[in-house]
Amino acid sequence: MSEYSQAHPFNKLTPDFILDAIEALGFYSDGRILTLNSYENRVYQIGIEEQQPIIAKFYRPERWTQEQILEEHEFTTELAESELPVVAPLSLHSKTLFEYDGFYYALYPRKGGHAPELDDLDSLFTLGRFIGRIHAMGEIKPYQFRPSLTVETFGQQSFEYLMEHAVPREYHLPYRTLAEDVLKEVRKQWLEVGELDYIRTHGDCHIGNILWRDDNPHFVDFDDSRMAPAVQDLWMLLSGERPQKLSQIAEIIEGYEEFQKFPVKQLKLIEPLRTLRMFYHSAWLAKRWSDPAFQQAFPWFDSIRYWEEQILDLRSQFAELQEPVLELPNL
Repeated sequence: MSEYSQAHPFNKLTPDFILDAIEALGFYSDGRILTLNSYENRVYQIGIEEQQPIIAKFYRPERWTQEQILEEHEFTTELAESELPVVAPLSLHSKTLFEYDGFYYALYPRKGGHAPELDDLDSLFTLGRFIGRIHAMGEIKPYQFRPSLTVETFGQQSFEYLMEHAVPREYHLPYRTLAEDVLKEVRKQWLEVGELDYIRTHGDCHIGNILWRDDNPHFVDFDDSRMAPAVQDLWMLLSGERPQKLSQIAEIIEGYEEFQKFPVKQLKLIEPLRTLRMFYHSAWLAKRWSDPAFQQAFPWFDSIRYWEEQILDLRSQFAELQEPVLELPNL
């Protein structure tokens, strides 16, 4: 996995290419381009003459279909039109998705802010209120084209990809043995929850995708939005030891339930979901390794040490799966 790809599609995104794509939509740039932090896609802040800058997002080729992207745009637009603090794409001539020389791209208004303070219970209550409102909209209808988060799609398929393309041969046996045991336990706990309601979710609701401004959050980057259990948008806001997590989830759900009933049985999925994300993240890095930006940002991935640490982390997570689930007596 150590060779750089010199012909990656994103190499085509030169400053001239980016400005040509923007100006093709009728904007006149002042030539200022600021590359923003994004790996899956490429995102830029573009200066516009006598106007506020805009954000341009160029989608990774062949990741999402046009229908899948438009579904996410429709959802975020619905949320924004319901006065939820969601950054939705700009609509130009009744379109939110554009194509230029092989790239799909979209434009967004620029929004400032900072990461929320997750150790502040008041902030967690506020986040819960807005996530509850988002989910109330999310359950109105399902996605037709976007995928669902399941043990198979996030866990098993990621594990199989890693075994075939990424795990060093000398670690095949210990990694396979451990991963199979972990996934078996995840499946067991998933089934114990019983029938699950899947709704449209943000899908990747961590502090990097939340901008805090004027005592309220702004939710950005619905790129990973998919059908999932509601708790998928809550568990990444938890941190610390069990007592802290209990206090945090209680605040989040109290705020959430001002607008939407939370399915309490889904609390049993917190550690299974955390486990699935571990597999999914490693597979994501492996699948993107031909992108030079990934090799520069995650150089440790292509190392023996990474897999040694993954085995240790999976063992630790397997132990976490054996711990009692978060159960709140007042819910």
